[in-house]
Amino acid sequence: MKITYTESTFTMSGTHWAGTYPIEELTDQLAFYRRMRADFPKSGTAYNASIEGLEALALKLGVQIPMEANL
Repeated sequence: MKITYTESTFTMSGTHWAGTYPIEELTDQLAFYRRMRADFPKSGTAYNASIEGLEALALKLGVQIPMEANL
């Protein structure tokens, strides 16, 4: 998972897909991937790279992660 960012957006790029989102949606995307990992345990580690990348970006940008985003 590769995550790049500008002042207003971040882009997540996987092997077969990419998506660009407003920085304001960072915590929503993190919550989404955490929910997916919790809801689909058979996926194994499929969501870990996305979660780790988004957590690292949040830390770098000083974005507070709300408690509900911490599954």
